[in-house]
Amino acid sequence: MEIADTLHKTLFIRFSSVGDIVLSSLLLRAFRNRFPSCRTDFLVKSEYADLVRFSPYVSTVMEFPGDGGFRDVWRLRQMIRNERYDLVVDIHNSTRSRIASLGLRRVVRVNKRKLARFLLVNTKWNLYGRLGGALGIAERYLEPVRFLGVMNDGKGLEMFLPPRAGEESRDLLKREGVAAGELLIGVAPAARHINKMWPAERFAESVSALAREKKASVLLFGFGREENLLCAGVQRTIGQKSPGTRVVNFADRLSIPLTVAMMDLCSVVLTNDSGLMHLAAARKRKVVAVFGPTVKELGFFPYGTEARVLEDTTVPCRPCTHIGLERCPKGHFHCMMNISPDKVTSAARDLLSATPVS
Repeated sequence: MEIADTLHKTLFIRFSSVGDIVLSSLLLRAFRNRFPSCRTDFLVKSEYADLVRFSPYVSTVMEFPGDGGFRDVWRLRQMIRNERYDLVVDIHNSTRSRIASLGLRRVVRVNKRKLARFLLVNTKWNLYGRLGGALGIAERYLEPVRFLGVMNDGKGLEMFLPPRAGEESRDLLKREGVAAGELLIGVAPAARHINKMWPAERFAESVSALAREKKASVLLFGFGREENLLCAGVQRTIGQKSPGTRVVNFADRLSIPLTVAMMDLCSVVLTNDSGLMHLAAARKRKVVAVFGPTVKELGFFPYGTEARVLEDTTVPCRPCTHIGLERCPKGHFHCMMNISPDKVTSAARDLLSATPVS
């Protein structure tokens, strides 16, 4: 009997973070469409549970505490063993996920291309073609289950929202004085690591010019207090450069689902290489993304939506990291500083001139 005939209960493991979990949505949909009667559970850190909680392709969300330690992982392992899953799909492939699935009879894991990644970051040798290929992360997540006939359906990423999220976002905008039908530009100027962040003042300069030209309002997005402070600075600078432009700072004010619902109202979203970029892509927003220390081979370019990626491919020290650093190792930050606000404004203008996003 083939494994496909015995799949009744499957667990997917991806503890964090925002972007990585959103990128798993293609896998979840493709797997569930291949096995519509299979129970599909998802193991994730509690702080990211809303990213999969409302998905019709997820049966049960198994939450792991954000501050969970070694003992919590061992308790989790016992819980997983008790569930007797027919298959565990580990798309995190970390020490923690390996411990959680230790001893289970049928586990498949994502190939992270660690050797290819190491060589590209540390020696600038691009051997991805020989060491697994340079597919986007969403497509790499499909690889462990290809032997089951799970294939890419070409529909990109998804992020499902609770029923009233759209209505709540529109009501909130109304309270902020933003009229229904007004052109909105979304801006997410932060990232988890500092050297993946295009300077905030450049975001402000770019969006100020665009908002004046298009007579648009600006919505700022981010999570946590630090990102709120960063967005507040962008808000002040836009106010100085473009008096009269309405700017609303939603950073650290909204849940993940409500942030996404607010993004749905934007005609274009300007971002760094960040989780918010993937959320915008999952909702099929038009995206302008600024990439500095990271490159396409690492797998995190905007996926499945109309996008423009701004990068300087002539900077010889790129990539210097695969996840981000707290400073530029060379001290010059050329990969970001060489990207002018005019280039970002032009890319956004091109997207806005195309067929509107529904």
